[in-house]
Amino acid sequence: MLNRFFNNAVPMNGFACKPPQSVTPNDFTFSGLNKPGDTANPAGFKVTLVTVDQIPGLNTQGLSMGRLDFGPGGVNAPHIHPRASEMLIVMEGSLEVGFVTTLPETKLITKVLQAGEAFVFPQALTHYQRNVGKGPAVAISALDSQNPGTQRVVAAVLGSNPKLPVEVVAKALQADNNVAAQLLSKFK
Repeated sequence: MLNRFFNNAVPMNGFACKPPQSVTPNDFTFSGLNKPGDTANPAGFKVTLVTVDQIPGLNTQGLSMGRLDFGPGGVNAPHIHPRASEMLIVMEGSLEVGFVTTLPETKLITKVLQAGEAFVFPQALTHYQRNVGKGPAVAISALDSQNPGTQRVVAAVLGSNPKLPVEVVAKALQADNNVAAQLLSKFK
């Protein structure tokens, strides 16, 4: 299997593969998931990603993972992974997790998880996590893509470059142009 994987000079599902003679154990190793992320930021959240960028051996394997650290009240704001489904397991603390189904229902599916409990986020659906415990929370997520991508919903709408037109944001939010302009101004 590895020979076929590393002999392919054309990318099959990711980056070009390394020649087999230059492969090392470090191409399949990552250190750092044992270290807490710094949650001293406005979101109270930090993710340590492990994708093909950190472990070249993930190339074409269709998986990646991350360590999610939450301070008290910390939030992983609503976002999507356009190329991956995600499974999350809480290792420490309590997390409220949820996702929103597609139109026409746009139903919120949510649950509070304790340590040892897992939850699945379907591919490309808007989802979030929030620490609802009194102390820190830690979770591990697994994604079924070596390059899942992340798009933060609010940042995409209000923080695009160049900015979306005020009138478009106002209509989307069913608000007046002044409210839309004020929201757009908060994202630089």
